[in-house]
Amino acid sequence: MTAPPRGELVSYRAALARWPSGVAVVTARDGGGRPYGFTATAFSSLSAEPPMVLVCLGREADCRPVFEAAEAMAVHLLRDDQVAVAGRFATKNVDKYEGLHTSSGLAGVPLLTEALATIECVLERRIDAGDHIILVGRVERCTAFGGRPLVYFSRTFHSLPADSPAREADSHAQH
Repeated sequence: MTAPPRGELVSYRAALARWPSGVAVVTARDGGGRPYGFTATAFSSLSAEPPMVLVCLGREADCRPVFEAAEAMAVHLLRDDQVAVAGRFATKNVDKYEGLHTSSGLAGVPLLTEALATIECVLERRIDAGDHIILVGRVERCTAFGGRPLVYFSRTFHSLPADSPAREADSHAQH
C-alpha cells in the first residue's frame, strides 16, 4: 500500500482557487427599470428537464436587493477578450453599463450583445446559503455566439480554445 500524496495544507479559498471556472455576468432590472449586474464564477447548470441554472450572489453585493426582488435575470458567459467587462461588473460604485452595447431581453433584462452565450431565465427561487444567496433560474431562452471562453483559475483570467466548427454545427442541429 502506498502512502497518500503529500500536499500542502492551505485555506479553503486557496483550495478553491485551484478549481477553474467560467466567468459570467448576471444582469437584472430593478422595479424602476434601472439595470444592475454582477460578475459570477459560481454558476452551474442545475437541471436539464426543466432547464434550470443556479448562480451565487454574495450577501454583501450592492445589487443583492435587486436580485432578491427581480422576476428575471440573464446569465452572460464571457469571452476571453471580455476581462475588462468581468472586472467592471465585479467593481462597486461604477457605471457598469457605460459604453456597453445592450439589448432588452426577457422582462426587460439588459442583454450584453457581445457575450459568448446568453441564458435568459425566470427567477424561480432564492436560497440562503452562508455568505451567499443562490439564485435559481428556469431557462426560457439561450443564444450562443462565437469566441473562446473566459476562465478564472488561480485568481487569474485565462482562455481556452474555441469550439471546433463541427461541435458548433452539432449544437445548432440539436436546437
